[in-house]
Amino acid sequence: MKAITLHDIDREMANLIVQKSHDQGLSLNKTIKKLLEQALGIRPAERGIHRKDFAEFAGAWSKDDFDHFMGTMKACRRMDKEDWE
Repeated sequence: MKAITLHDIDREMANLIVQKSHDQGLSLNKTIKKLLEQALGIRPAERGIHRKDFAEFAGAWSKDDFDHFMGTMKACRRMDKEDWE
């Protein structure tokens, strides 16, 4: 397999690559190969990769919060036949 060496990678890019490799639990080599595959369209980006970014807003309700919300929404689901005449 061919080896490629990259020179003069700026500090910000290097830090982002290192952080991504730690976040994904991959080696730097595997992380860079994965990024190149995605950028070149060889493999699509993983779906749901940003889900954890929004966990506090979506899907993080307690059972009580959900039950309260659903109870409140019941009134919105009622149809008044007079509105449709």
